[in-house]
Amino acid sequence: MLKIILHAPNHISPFCEPARELRIQNSPLWLHQRNLFAPYVTREMELKQGERMQPVREPTIVYRDNLFFDEFYIQAFMAEAQKRNRPVRAAFRADDPAFREHALPLSNSYTPAGSLYLADLWYYPNGPMAGAEPLVIDMQAREIGYYHVPTYMADQSGDLVFQVPLRAMIAIDSWVHVFIADMVFSQFARGARFEKRLKEDLGFKMKIIGKAIYEGRQVLECSELVKIGKGCVIDPSAVIHGPTIIGDNVTINAGAVIENCVIGNNVNVSQDVQLMLSVIGDGAFLPFRTAMFMTTVMENSMVAQNTCLQMCVIGRNTFIGAGSTWTDYNLIPIPMRARDGNGNLSLSNRPVLGGCVGHNCRIGSGMIIYPARTIESDVVLAASHDRRVIDRDITFDQSDHHKWKLAHLHQTPYHKKSKAEVESW
Repeated sequence: MLKIILHAPNHISPFCEPARELRIQNSPLWLHQRNLFAPYVTREMELKQGERMQPVREPTIVYRDNLFFDEFYIQAFMAEAQKRNRPVRAAFRADDPAFREHALPLSNSYTPAGSLYLADLWYYPNGPMAGAEPLVIDMQAREIGYYHVPTYMADQSGDLVFQVPLRAMIAIDSWVHVFIADMVFSQFARGARFEKRLKEDLGFKMKIIGKAIYEGRQVLECSELVKIGKGCVIDPSAVIHGPTIIGDNVTINAGAVIENCVIGNNVNVSQDVQLMLSVIGDGAFLPFRTAMFMTTVMENSMVAQNTCLQMCVIGRNTFIGAGSTWTDYNLIPIPMRARDGNGNLSLSNRPVLGGCVGHNCRIGSGMIIYPARTIESDVVLAASHDRRVIDRDITFDQSDHHKWKLAHLHQTPYHKKSKAEVESW
């Protein structure tokens, strides 16, 4: 089977790179897509924007490279598509709760078609041709609570819920979609599938209980739910609850508490670090008393001591100074807005939401960042009397390093042209 990859032209703000290069579940999106389609395809080709495809006469999968999907969605899509043996295009019902609440807001990748929305994923049994019919795959959403907001704290109050899909697909058009893909469609979804299997599979339940008894651990701490890689050093006083995946050569020090997380390879988790429902990329360093809740940290980043991140996305090779706080709700009930797929501020449909930091940033100590604010890649922010509270999006042109005599020492790989212009001044 042939696989044809269509390039999504837009770069995702504030990362300054296409979605395919971003990490979801600690894996580059392009690699995640390739791995899931590997059982079905024998060869692949990529089409850049405006490039024409030569005619082919064999079974073909076509998709846009900004799509995140899980194996359960792809299995259901391919099974139904091959059963129909007709050209089909992935579609969502407008009233599907997971799609309506989480995928559609801030997006520009779906094509309206009556009561459906069409996604850029096709299957052709005899090569690409016109006239593909919509194929709706039920996402099997489950309502799961995640937050309680008092009436005076946000535009929605009470118990907040996610519509968690057991089969997930979403187009990454905004940094908020990275948050949704990593947290709602992956971390929460894995927990939801685990709970569903516990209820339906008595043998699975007995296996977990038996393993916990044999190991002398609590059920959520047993090796069936906490998967640990090679060469790890974990202090006995650390508390790790599953379902959690820990990579190779990870160090977890005394007093750390980890619940339902994905931790990559070569990560250092220091004393009293608190991690809950978070994804920590390869090579990350978390000094003592760092706290994260529903947060993504991409590879080779450092979040210094006493820093609190809630519902945030942090890019690669980024440093965040000690004692910084990313807030996640408005003090008066103003709806949250975030950058959509066109770069405009739009309603995010999220009553609580943290912020986003791009790649290769340097954020000073003691900063306070308002909800849903973004800091563009290559930015340096130094805490000062003038800049301690970040209440608006920060672009590269507003980076503090432009004012410094030694600005050339700060490498800016995501703004090479801008850097040349600045040095020419």
